[in-house]
Amino acid sequence: MSRLWPIAAKAQQIAETISVVLGVETEIVDNEFTIVAGTGKYRRLVGTKDYEARYHNSQYLYARVLKTGETFVIEDAACDLYGPRDLGEIGEICCAIRLREEIIGVLALVAFDDLQRSRLLTHREDLQEFLQNMASLLASHVAEVEAYNRINIESKRLEVIIESISQGIIAVDQNGLITHCNQEAEKLTRRPKDKLIGFSVLDIWPHSPLADVIKTGQGYKDKEEFYHHNNSKIHLLVSATPVLLNNRALGAVALFRDLDEARKSAYAIASTERNLEINQIKGASSKINDLKNQALRVAQSNSTVLIIGESGTGKELFARAIHYASPRQDKPLVIVNCGAIPETLLESELFGYEEGAFTGARKGGRPGKFELADGGTIFLDEIGDLPLHLQVKLLHVLQRKQVERVGGNKVIPVDVRVIAATNRNLEAMCAKGEFREDLYYRLSVIPFSVPPLRERREDIEILMDHFLQKYRHLMGKQIRGFSEDIRKAFLAYHWPGNIRELENAVEYAVNMEPSEYICLDSIPAKIRSFWLRRDHTKQINLEEQIKHYEKQLLLGYLKQVKDGKLNFTDLPAALGISRATLYRKLKQHRLYDK
Repeated sequence: MSRLWPIAAKAQQIAETISVVLGVETEIVDNEFTIVAGTGKYRRLVGTKDYEARYHNSQYLYARVLKTGETFVIEDAACDLYGPRDLGEIGEICCAIRLREEIIGVLALVAFDDLQRSRLLTHREDLQEFLQNMASLLASHVAEVEAYNRINIESKRLEVIIESISQGIIAVDQNGLITHCNQEAEKLTRRPKDKLIGFSVLDIWPHSPLADVIKTGQGYKDKEEFYHHNNSKIHLLVSATPVLLNNRALGAVALFRDLDEARKSAYAIASTERNLEINQIKGASSKINDLKNQALRVAQSNSTVLIIGESGTGKELFARAIHYASPRQDKPLVIVNCGAIPETLLESELFGYEEGAFTGARKGGRPGKFELADGGTIFLDEIGDLPLHLQVKLLHVLQRKQVERVGGNKVIPVDVRVIAATNRNLEAMCAKGEFREDLYYRLSVIPFSVPPLRERREDIEILMDHFLQKYRHLMGKQIRGFSEDIRKAFLAYHWPGNIRELENAVEYAVNMEPSEYICLDSIPAKIRSFWLRRDHTKQINLEEQIKHYEKQLLLGYLKQVKDGKLNFTDLPAALGISRATLYRKLKQHRLYDK
């Protein structure tokens, strides 16, 4: 299937622009030898597969480009390896259009007269680089269109899932307005969809628990609630989940039924995760680039992966990226934190349970995380915290590819890829008898080590700028960047909490900084103290401290002006400086707008 054809209109614009700028003709062909775009004599051939011999004979030009991915310069098209010259081509430069590891087409600059050929050959090196950049541009447009289509498909899929669930679903935004509901919700509330969507949930359900979920950001499961409609009272069992972004509730989703059960379908709604591509992982150091390349290779297999790294290094990000780069990307990714679930509940969470398995077990039982991940990937975070008796059961699941629910004897086959992660030394735990050696070797078929931030300092500034962009947007602050001293301090700091600590430090600084550039007094005290204690910066430390106290003094007087306790015109006298010096100091500390 042609991956270039969906962007044919954009490809034609690019081809025409290239042709006008360079004064030669342009041709774009997909991997099925169809002309997707072209100028001059090629324009009328768009959509056709003319030149069958030229393209399909493996010795001819475009077939070689598609096979090898190399860039070719044809000085004389009369050569045997060019192909038929029915249109009068006399020279050409062409390169592969590559999307990730796949060659999806060919981009060519073609000469039809001596002047055009002279232009190609005189600047051949520059044009080869230019052509490769244009090929990358075309590939990026293809990636964007495909990503957009995937999002649309996921949106439609979510709508189908919502409507197929046998329980009522109501989703609200942060203001409590209903944004989604399904047919079962219409039945339970005795209201049609057009009397639900856009209405406040409190107008329809005055004692709805969703309002509290939005306020507190805390959800709950299986809470009994009553819904009143006219003179009737409906007894509901409700589970509510906040929609969180950076610990901020942006809405909530309620699943409710007339004392029925929410099972696997309910989990499908709660566990919908956003696609994460490997190239979205921030960092340009050699270590992180090697890891990205390794992740791409690892993603194509079904072997178990053990991700090892300190806390806060981004192990879960790599697990997500591996899943979404794998053939299982359209199947579930189920994440389990083995250290966050009580030991008494962990077995039933992983493997499910049958009805009557224990006191309080739901009627009909419940599927476990392995069943929910069938066809996809399960990510077992903090695997080192898994109790020994569950390690045995996990080993059996890995070996037999089947599970047995707690309290049951039915064997359920599962097709699940396992990715595990830990910040502990599992080999040392094996030596102490705290972790099963056979399970360790089964999990670590592909060991994947994520380095701490202190070992890839080249990525610190990239991450700083990324988090600054993120939090200034969330907080609506006009912070332009970091002062040079802050960059030096962050590059020198050892970051025991790794990326998570760096993100927290930037978020703190964005909260505290009143000016356009983050300065030393706005970063966490721990990092500031570290920087000020450095022996080789004593002179700078003194200078920084003077600047710090001077800025704090100015901020104190400006607050008095803001509170009406002092007139701005009286500031120079209060500080014992001239008006010109005051303005210079305000500008120096970026406090002029205060």
